[in-house]
Amino acid sequence: MNALTLVFVSLCVFAIAYRFYGLFIANKVLNLQEERATPAVAMADGIDYVKTNKYVLFGHHFAAIAAAGPLLGPVLAAQFGYLPGALWILIGAVLAGGVHDMIVLFASVRHKGHSLSKIAESEIGKVAGAVASFAFLFILILTLAGLSIAVVNAMFESAWGTFTVFATMPIAFIMGIYLHVLRPGDVKGATIIGVVLLFLAILVGPYIAANPTLSAIFTLSKKQISVIIPCYGFVASVLPVWMLLCPRDYLSTYLKIGTIVMLAAGIFVVRPDFQMAAVTPYIHGGGPIIPGAVYPFVMITIACGALSGFHAIIGSGTTPKMISNERDILFIGYGAMLVEGFVAIMALVAACVLVPADYFAINVAPAVYAKLGMVPVNLPDLATQVGEKIQGRPGGAVSLAVGMAYIFAAVPFMKGLMSYWYHFAIMFEAVFILTAVDTGTRVGRFLLQEMIGKIIPRFMEKRWIPGIVITSFLFTGAWGYLVYTGDISTIWPLFGMSNQLLAASALIICTTMLLRMGKLKYCWITAVPGIIMAFTTLYAGYLNITTNYLPKGNYLLAVLSVIIMILVMIVFVAAVSRWYDLLQIRQPVVDRHGDLVLQEVEE
Repeated sequence: MNALTLVFVSLCVFAIAYRFYGLFIANKVLNLQEERATPAVAMADGIDYVKTNKYVLFGHHFAAIAAAGPLLGPVLAAQFGYLPGALWILIGAVLAGGVHDMIVLFASVRHKGHSLSKIAESEIGKVAGAVASFAFLFILILTLAGLSIAVVNAMFESAWGTFTVFATMPIAFIMGIYLHVLRPGDVKGATIIGVVLLFLAILVGPYIAANPTLSAIFTLSKKQISVIIPCYGFVASVLPVWMLLCPRDYLSTYLKIGTIVMLAAGIFVVRPDFQMAAVTPYIHGGGPIIPGAVYPFVMITIACGALSGFHAIIGSGTTPKMISNERDILFIGYGAMLVEGFVAIMALVAACVLVPADYFAINVAPAVYAKLGMVPVNLPDLATQVGEKIQGRPGGAVSLAVGMAYIFAAVPFMKGLMSYWYHFAIMFEAVFILTAVDTGTRVGRFLLQEMIGKIIPRFMEKRWIPGIVITSFLFTGAWGYLVYTGDISTIWPLFGMSNQLLAASALIICTTMLLRMGKLKYCWITAVPGIIMAFTTLYAGYLNITTNYLPKGNYLLAVLSVIIMILVMIVFVAAVSRWYDLLQIRQPVVDRHGDLVLQEVEE
């Protein structure tokens, strides 16, 4: 099969889904109302609740949700062949991921921009809310630590990549000051400034790396970057959202989408064939990268490219506090997820155009590769062209960068630029992931403020600076410690399972809200994917415990898995009980907004 065919089919599927299914949910299910004031308008404070242009907010939201998952997950899932991954990305993004992101965002907007755990407390009950708070906080710490380690591994000892990533921070600050102080509302002007400065930073990168003095400044060790990244997360969490976080994420989106568009154009020109088979022998399990079978592990591995619980944290964190019009929920929630699905397709393509023997040589340890009976084909030449040792570099990042560089360098007028494109791709991956770290840290601060605020009410005050600083420090310190010690690398599989369980929980919570709003006939759009993913992920967790953790003596991982599964099951049971109670109500009531609902709850 030609890679171009898959790219074209994906674009068509996503466009049709947005035009019909997305509009159906927006108009029929949610009844989005343009005239209804959003939290950004009704609760504006200039710090977190800030009315934001929908295109700028789309950039922020997409940059925040599009982290390691859509890049690395599909690359690792290529072990099963290109067909299982492609099918799950297309089906999952349209019927699960897009629905999940859109309705979570809607739920948070209708609940004053509160977190998903606070929504669970209002819609299901206090017990479910308390359990959800601990589960979500734990999952978020694991997520940010894992994402940050991916950034560290992509940036360390790379002067070019480190300089370009660091350059986005002062550029974003300049954009924020311009947009909110010098020329308020001038999005076009701020965009031009940001894009031009980012382009210059990318061009200067190779010269920074070539200059011994400058290269020494930006060539940092793993430990140094492991300290710098949490410090950045702390600053982004404390400063007003318009000053650094939002413009940086908006700026990064140009690099992200621009690179993906270039990759699509490169595929159109080169028209590479898939070297990986549609379905490999590893579909039944026993593979060198993912030991389990295609079900349930392809869904868990791809994660963010089709469905991600981390998106629920963003959709009930920063974004609902900045959305200025309810009608924009379709564009930002559903639209951004479909774009991320396309990113996942492109990552899958980049992996599957590599010769399988080369793909596995990169993604498994040399000792494991020696047992596969494979011999590298193009890998020695590829390593020479990029100027780096690329064999035995598991995790997906290096194979993705090699695949992207291979496609770019095959374009006629770009021959001989393999090294440039490889290092550009590594930098692109670091920027892609880091934009989720800053937003996730801010959301974690919100969640921690809500939890501590139940004991010390002062922490609930959004403008109380000591509360902001203390919770930001505590939360950043938690995931920053895991990054610095590197211990999180041993529980990355646990993150994969917990992330999908969070997504299933979010869908179940949203189902409860739809049912309370009197929309029983539409509850299937969240209940079906929620129940399917709950069963799938719990099954994957069981397999991980019994066939992976316990046989290897990883008792800590087994215990942590059981704890997360129990916490999420408590939320599920509480939700089903709430469904039963709601279904007993025969007389709807009119809520404070004039809508007919089964029961009114505290927003």
